[in-house]
Amino acid sequence: MSSSAQPIEGAKQKFYGTGRRKESVARVFLTFGSGKISINGRTVDEYFRNVNWRNRAVEPMKFTETAGSVDIVATVNGGGVGGQSGAVRMGLSRALALFNPELRAGLRKNGFLTRDSRMKERKKYGQKGARKRFQFSKR
Repeated sequence: MSSSAQPIEGAKQKFYGTGRRKESVARVFLTFGSGKISINGRTVDEYFRNVNWRNRAVEPMKFTETAGSVDIVATVNGGGVGGQSGAVRMGLSRALALFNPELRAGLRKNGFLTRDSRMKERKKYGQKGARKRFQFSKR
């Protein structure tokens, strides 16, 4: 795939993708470079301490074999660190799809461009939470 991971000639030099997961929103900017990844001004290793979160965030680059040829600058806010890694993953996938449209089919097929729609269910009135109710007393 690395041979097909080159952008179209004469294309713009900066590519953008928005990723969302749970309450997290990531803005991912992709440019030509040497493979540096910056998330909220920190390296990916500093920001995502957990190996699983780190791997999930950079998975689209490994899949498309573009790790050494592009630089990534991402800003993420909202939610927890796990949701933020999923948001970065989706934003990066969208930016890579713009970077080289030939990669889009592979990213789509492997689920990188599919939005995970699972959200927290809202609390209902007359109940303790979304599903849990207050204790019932017969007498």
